[in-house]
Amino acid sequence: MKKIGLIGGMSWVSTIDYYRFINEGINHRLGGLHFAECIIYSVNFNDFVGNNVAGNWDGTYKIIAAACEKLKSAGAECIVLCANTAHAVADRLEENLDLPLIHVITETANEIKKLGMSRVGLLGTKFTMEMDFYVDKMAAHGVEAIIPASQEAREFIQQTLKDELGKGIIKEETKRRYIAIIDKLINNGAEGIILGCTEIPLLLSQNDVSVPVFDTTKIHAQAAVDFALAR
Repeated sequence: MKKIGLIGGMSWVSTIDYYRFINEGINHRLGGLHFAECIIYSVNFNDFVGNNVAGNWDGTYKIIAAACEKLKSAGAECIVLCANTAHAVADRLEENLDLPLIHVITETANEIKKLGMSRVGLLGTKFTMEMDFYVDKMAAHGVEAIIPASQEAREFIQQTLKDELGKGIIKEETKRRYIAIIDKLINNGAEGIILGCTEIPLLLSQNDVSVPVFDTTKIHAQAAVDFALAR
């Protein structure tokens, strides 16, 4: 079994889910008392968010690159960034990192294509929705990702991710608003919905949405399991 290196803390709430899903996945495949060999480096979420808000992506890269080196020194054989937004610097990491990086956008695009879909709605942080890295990477895999048209809706998602879900706070009125935003995406032709922030599945599940949802946390964790057990 290969050792998985997890960069978490973005936020710690969803990092717990990564740890759980990966261990459950290993045990499902191997049975008995088999669980994952993994190492977690949890960064300070305040520093991560502060850099992103300031547009200091070089600072974000340095935080994550330093964590990668710590994990490599500790024996990690791959890197999993436990946040969609962190993948804004994934291409730069892959150029400089001497370890495989399991890319959440690539893995999610593969799952979308398995269902024969080509146009999906994307929810995430404002950086994930409004920067090019996510939409362009999806397009490179033949998937069109559309975001909420309303700036106010995108700001609402950003604010609730930072002030509620990232702290483990779940509100029913927030859930209703997310569903209304999703319904508009579906009306705009979305065949499925990417839950493109690892905190969103804390609020929403497939039962809340009329089209297939793609839980990036579960998809990414399963890809890590596949890597760990690949011969």
